[in-house]
Amino acid sequence: MERLQKVIANLGYCSRRKAEELIKLGKVSVNGIVVTELGTKVKKGDSILVEGNILDNNKNYEYYILNKPRGVVTTTNDEHGRKTVIDLIDTSTRIYPVGRLDYDTTGLLLLTNDGILANKLMHPSTNIEKTYIAKIEGLISPLSIKKLKTGVIIDGYKTKPAKVKLRSINKKTNKSIVEITISEGKNHQVKKMFEAVGHHVEKLKREKYAIFDIKGLNVGEYRKLTFKEVSTLYSLFK
Repeated sequence: MERLQKVIANLGYCSRRKAEELIKLGKVSVNGIVVTELGTKVKKGDSILVEGNILDNNKNYEYYILNKPRGVVTTTNDEHGRKTVIDLIDTSTRIYPVGRLDYDTTGLLLLTNDGILANKLMHPSTNIEKTYIAKIEGLISPLSIKKLKTGVIIDGYKTKPAKVKLRSINKKTNKSIVEITISEGKNHQVKKMFEAVGHHVEKLKREKYAIFDIKGLNVGEYRKLTFKEVSTLYSLFK
């Protein structure tokens, strides 16, 4: 048995303090009965309704956004003893990354133990958009940008149309910074797309994934998704 406000917070709906406010305002019910007493305790299987939203108290799902550093592998364990993204999250729950980022790629990565949501996000048919910032060798031309936008041939197939924006060029260093948004998730896709138009990617960072970005998260930092964020993610597939 656990205190109701703690359970609501652990399920990601809101903070514990906010949960206490909602309880006192009569906006929470347990098994169909409105609860206003902060000392109320609940158990697994109890039906909890908060502001009309049903919370699933039978499942202990956790959802995280991580700003992945370079030199960390996107896997649950590594046979070579390298640090993994799981090592960066302080939880005893067995979570796993949604998709992957290369060893030398930084940026936004989702992790969870919700297999249903993870599979939906990774399925090719969902067309989840992912935005990357690439530092590339050479001064990219308008023609190359147009090719990336319309699709290039990699590994024997043509990539789907992409959104591409030139951020900056540096003639002194012979480098370009390019923003690219894709809706596929092929292996090393962004790097291969730039190689297809004659540019090697020196650095790559994923800034956005679906509805999320990494604003406010320093490299190596993470945060839990809120209940409303998870609900919004699920709503993408309705």
